[in-house]
Amino acid sequence: MNGRNFHTGIPAVDFLVVFLQGRVERARSGELDRGASAVEWVIISAVVVAIVGVVAAIINRALEGGAEKVENCINGANQSGTC
Repeated sequence: MNGRNFHTGIPAVDFLVVFLQGRVERARSGELDRGASAVEWVIISAVVVAIVGVVAAIINRALEGGAEKVENCINGANQSGTC
C-alpha cells in the first residue's frame, strides 16, 4: 500500500485513502506551517486584547474613584471651606 495505485473498488474508500495520503504529504512538506503561524498570531492578538481590556478596566475604576472624591470635595467645600 504505497499510495500510488491503491484501489479497493469501493469509491468512498478509494477517495478516503487518496484524501488522507494528500493530507500526509502536505504535513510532511511543511506547507501546513503557514497555518500554524497564523494561529499563533491569533492567539497572541487575543492575549494582547485581553490585557488591554484588563488595564482599561483598572484605569476606569481608578478614574471613577477619583471623580467621586472630587465630587465629594466640591460638595463639602461649601460647608467647611476645604476638602
